[in-house]
Amino acid sequence: MAHRTLARIAAFSLVSACAWAAGPQIHDVVIRHATIYDGSGGAPYAGELAIDGDRIAYVGRGSAGRGRLEVNAHGQAVAPGFIDMMGHSEESLLIDGRAVSGLKQGITTDIFVEESMGPLSPEMARHMKERQGDLKYDVTWSTLGQYLDHLEQRGIAPNIASFVGVGEVRTYVLGEGDVQPTPEQLAKMRALVHQAMEEGALGLTTALIYAPNNYARTPELIELARESARCGGMYTAHMRSEGDHIEDGVRESIEIARASGAPAEIHHFKFIGHDNWGKRDQVVAMINAARAAGIRITADMYTYTAGATALDASLPPWVHSGGPEAMVARLKDPAVRAKVIAAMREPHPKDWESLYQQSGADGMLILATRSAQLKPLIGQTVAAIAQQRGVSPEDAIIDLVIEDNAGAGAAYTIINEENIKKQIVLPWVSLGSDAESSAPEGVFLESSTHPRAYGNFARLFAKYVREDHLMTVQEAVRKVTSLPADVLSLPDRGRLKAGAFADVVLFDPATFQDHSTYAKPMQYATGVTEVFINGQLALKDGEPTGAHTGRTLRGRAWVGAGGGGCRATSKDWTWIDQPPRPAG
Repeated sequence: MAHRTLARIAAFSLVSACAWAAGPQIHDVVIRHATIYDGSGGAPYAGELAIDGDRIAYVGRGSAGRGRLEVNAHGQAVAPGFIDMMGHSEESLLIDGRAVSGLKQGITTDIFVEESMGPLSPEMARHMKERQGDLKYDVTWSTLGQYLDHLEQRGIAPNIASFVGVGEVRTYVLGEGDVQPTPEQLAKMRALVHQAMEEGALGLTTALIYAPNNYARTPELIELARESARCGGMYTAHMRSEGDHIEDGVRESIEIARASGAPAEIHHFKFIGHDNWGKRDQVVAMINAARAAGIRITADMYTYTAGATALDASLPPWVHSGGPEAMVARLKDPAVRAKVIAAMREPHPKDWESLYQQSGADGMLILATRSAQLKPLIGQTVAAIAQQRGVSPEDAIIDLVIEDNAGAGAAYTIINEENIKKQIVLPWVSLGSDAESSAPEGVFLESSTHPRAYGNFARLFAKYVREDHLMTVQEAVRKVTSLPADVLSLPDRGRLKAGAFADVVLFDPATFQDHSTYAKPMQYATGVTEVFINGQLALKDGEPTGAHTGRTLRGRAWVGAGGGGCRATSKDWTWIDQPPRPAG
């Protein structure tokens, strides 16, 4: 035995000597003269990185060897690819797979939440086609898995992943009305969640201020989230309230996480309306207490004082029952219109979130319309439009909803900058754009957009790191890399380490800058020079390569890769998110 061991050692030494004599290993890509930010939040260091195929082969302070492609980073930051925890490129990638506004901010992975592109019944597929705005596409799928396959086969630059939406599951079984499921119907809804999880969904998502999502009650959400947890997935939510009743919204999110066993994510964490800005400390304390008690709950946010959504989100939930077509028909009834206006004028309604009251007509900026005749209104406030038309702001909103068949979108100025500064530093808060990736060309020029689509990630580094000195570069990198990767349990993403997928961003922290404004939102960020996605260049010298570098990232229950599907209990899953950290 000893002789055989010595022989193996001798043989290994001979091979090593021959390899050394032949020169250093040649990799597909070597990045030199880099300042390495590995995603952990640790201090950066001077080093090199090597890529072979779609994986990182080496990262460290020593030499990475030689590369078929060698990139001189010139001392720039080299970091893991940024993860948009709340992207909305579901439709835009069907039009332009390059995702240029995201690439130029270093985004390599786009997570689809709040709603999903499946499951679809035949009627839902027809509605999806009929309700399209500027972006036109064929609906050739009926399940979430088929949509994800379709998008990847078309060719995309970023990685994508999706949750399955409560609104879609509800509509599939119950339609768009304000109804509650029978036990048999709830079982069908759970089966749809189960199917979507085995097709690769990362979990269950919902937007509880929008119909038909807001018709779902907490016990229903717990049951559906329990199915997600059983399949290794999360629960994420645009909460029922982010303003007058935000405490109740947070309590519901915590309770759903506790009762279902699914980790919870609060989307675009914010406090809307002047009267609610002072609730930040109380609500943050609630979340910290839940985390200290072992409940997995985290949040994401964007870095702007205005949100953006449909104009008809200013109307009370009951008028939406049955879908947008039914709503528009209902609004044409003078009695219904009067009732809606009365509801809109309530300063603090008890059972819904009034975005109109929180922002005011002068804080509502029209961003998009479906009708060509209404396009000239883009960039104007509702207050200005109402004055031009000689009507009240409430009447102007209702008229626009009717005239545009519920297609208009608006920005709502509702958030306090001081709260943004206090929230962005919380260790469990990551970044989500709540916007699409696009390019200022072609059909995208038909409407405007929110500046967060072109500047959210750049603004984190430009304003909150460099200008306001609220955090270090390495902490900002952690917030957009390892934190979301751990929350989502995405293996081998979010960190620079040997064996991890080669999603890599080169940028200059001293010049990384957003240029997008509300008046001119489609202005690219600057400061990112190269972006590798799965080992391939998606952005070179600051410009998109057009390469189809992206992949669909699937959840742990996905059966497409020969996995075991959903398991009997969420206790069988090992979550990779970090334990609760001190509030700081």
